[in-house]
Formats: sequence, C-alpha cells, structure tokens
Amino acid sequence: MTRPLEGLRVVDFTWVRAGPWAARWLALLGADVIKVEWPDPAIGGSTGRVVRDVPGMGSTPDGIPRSMNSDGHFNDMHAMKRSVTMNLRSPLGLDLAKKLISQADIVIENFSAGVLKSWGLSFPEMQALKPDIIYVSMAGYGHTGPRAHFQTMGPSVQALSGLTYISGVPDKPPAGWGWSYMDDTGGMYGAIGAMTALQHRTRTGEGQHVDLSQVAAAMTLLGPALIDLTVNGRGSRREGFPPGDRSVWPGTPKVNNYRGPICAPHNSYRALGGGHNDWVAIVCQTDAQWQKLKQAMGNPAWADARFDTLDGRLDHQEEMDEHIQAWAEHTEKYALTDMLQTAGVPAMAVQSSEDRVEHDPQLRARGMYEEASHPILGSWPIQHAPWQMSKTPTPVDRGAPICGEHNIEILCGMLGLTRDEVREGYANNTLWPKSVPVEPYLIEALETEKVG
Repeated sequence: MTRPLEGLRVVDFTWVRAGPWAARWLALLGADVIKVEWPDPAIGGSTGRVVRDVPGMGSTPDGIPRSMNSDGHFNDMHAMKRSVTMNLRSPLGLDLAKKLISQADIVIENFSAGVLKSWGLSFPEMQALKPDIIYVSMAGYGHTGPRAHFQTMGPSVQALSGLTYISGVPDKPPAGWGWSYMDDTGGMYGAIGAMTALQHRTRTGEGQHVDLSQVAAAMTLLGPALIDLTVNGRGSRREGFPPGDRSVWPGTPKVNNYRGPICAPHNSYRALGGGHNDWVAIVCQTDAQWQKLKQAMGNPAWADARFDTLDGRLDHQEEMDEHIQAWAEHTEKYALTDMLQTAGVPAMAVQSSEDRVEHDPQLRARGMYEEASHPILGSWPIQHAPWQMSKTPTPVDRGAPICGEHNIEILCGMLGLTRDEVREGYANNTLWPKSVPVEPYLIEALETEKVG
C-alpha cells in the first residue's frame, strides 16, 4: 500500500523546529523530503542539528557519544527524510540547489522574509526552474507588510499573538508556555498550506507561493478569549479567574467562567508514590457523580448531607478536598483513574512526558510511540501520526538521516555530479564545511555506495 503523498518531492531548507515539523509530516505522508544541510558551527543550528559543542545543547541519550548525529530531538523531528549537504553561498551549491528545485514539487523554508530571495531563490526564480512549483514560506510575520522583516522564534510568536498574555493566574505576570507551542502548531499550519496548494495544483496545474505568518496562525487560537471579550465584555485577566484546578476558589463569587461549569470537587489529588507527577484529577460535575464518588470511597462518615448539593460542596470545599486527598494517596494513579472511571466519576492521571510514552494505555494501544531504527541511536521510540488511515497507512519506519547520508544518491544519482566532484566538494567548502572534519561514513560512501 502506498502513502498519500508518494511520488511527490519536497526540498526542505528549514531550520530549528516549525519548518522541520511541517516537512516531517509531509515525509510521513509519503513525500520524498530532501533536507538540504550545511553543518557549519559558525552559523549554529542552521540545519536544526546541534553542531556547536555547547554544554546542555541537544538531547543525546545517555551512553551515546555526543555528535551532530546523536540528537534524539532531531531524530524525531526529521524522521523519514533524506539528507544532502551543500553550501548555498557557493556558486556550485546554489547551482545544485536550483537543479534540485527543478525536480521538486514543493520548496519549504522558515527563515526570515527575504533570505531565499537573497540567495537568488525568490519565488519567480523558482518558477523559472519549475513553473508549477509550490513554495511554502513560514516567516513570523509573513513576507508582506511593514513588519515582515522582523525575526521571530516560537516564544516570541506566542507573545506577539497574545497567547502568552492570556496564560497564568490573577494578579501574577503571564505564565508563558513551557514549550514553544507555536513551533509545533505553526509546523502543522505549514503542512496544511502545502497540501492545500497541492490540491489546487491538481485541479489547475498551477503552483503558488503559500505565505504563512506564524503570528497570524497563533492568533487563530485566541478564539475563546476573543469571544469572551466581544460577547461578555470580559478581558483575559479578570477578577475571580481561579488559580489551580478548582472551578471556584474559596472566598470568590460563585459565578460561571469561560473554562466551564462550576463544580466541586474539581481538583488534583496526590496519589500513591508521592512523586512529582503522582496526581489524579477528580471532578464531579453533578450531584449524581458525587454520589458515585462517595460509593467509590466506601461511603465515609465525613461525606454527610452537607456535601449532597453543589452549594454545600462549595461551602465546605476545603474540608472535602482534605478528606479526598487522604483517601486518594493510598492508591497508584493509574489504578485510581481506572477505578473512578469505572464507577462513573470523571478522573484522569496526571502524566509526565515519560508517562505518555511509556505508560499511557490509550497511546500504547494506538501505537503512538513506536521504535524506529537510526544508524547512531539504534532503535528508539518516535512519535507516530495522531491519525490512523485504513487504506494508506503512514507509520514511521525509519528515523532521521545522519548528516549527508544520501549525498551519493542525490548529488550523483539525481544532480549529475561525479564521485571525484563530490570528493573535491568535500575539500573545498562547497559540499562540506572546511571547519568540520569530513565524516568517515561520507568517504566510505564515495568508495562503496551504489548510485540508485
């Protein structure tokens, strides 16, 4: 069975996270994604690899020597792609890039506006090479407007869009986001734009420039806050917005807020083990669910008639939470979750990233994290797609390429270089940086690898 985008080719000029994440999903869907790399430490992580020896950078697993090919984060982010190295600041590198584009369907990048144009690869210049090319750019503010030249990263995109401001609790500075959320979400928008343009090309034969603004993409996620402001006249930071997990904080007015209906209990409770993530969220949205929770707890004497109504539970919320906590801390979080859900009480274990990968029964059943092979890392869990396609499955069956892994098959097989020209390119700063020793596997491939 073939994948949905099989037969299509993508030239990937992306770096950091958002752009690589977009191209990663195109690869998973079957496109031949060729990542163009230049692993020069002088320009940092321009390829997305950790190419500078900076303590703390990267995510090399324990027991594996640290190198540009050992980063676990890169392995997940670039799964299913091919890698070729070329210096686009050299005449030969630029010529090779143009030849690559002439054989491609999509070009994708997430540099600041104007970077590819400065290389001689503007959209009109790409069209001259391939009239129906689709060009996906993913600059923070897009390629038009007075702020198009601004440089952004995921955290600044979140701040500029308003996402950062609406996070947090009353009377405190915005909490921000622990992860560069818009890198991942912006990447998905990039993939959506690419596939929409492909559908248009199928109907019309025309390529186009998909000019994505990541700040604008982030603004589309402000819907609830914007609706609350326009309909109810309430700003994002308002009095009484409850901190923590309770739907109403003790001592505040019992009013509904846009997070959902008032209910109690509505909190997270420490489970057996006492570890950082050993908690279970427990919610009773109705009086009937409270009765089911009472039964699950063995109808304790303290749970008397005072707690049978929502108002009563809110009036005695501190006492109720103390008793629920004393009961919950004797049961492991997954066992407690299963027991309460079976009883008809909304509950869910709090999970760390490790829990989700190693222990989450739902994600395990759906094969969300399955091992894929990598030349340096070996067999390692990699994130699969959140969808399951019955006719065109899209499993991750290999990890990211090592840097330049496909140089021979691309430079010689697709672009017409001889092996002697590749060898010369490794020495003269056009196919490998002079500042970085040529990897032994590249020399070995020159001597042994067949051109497919």
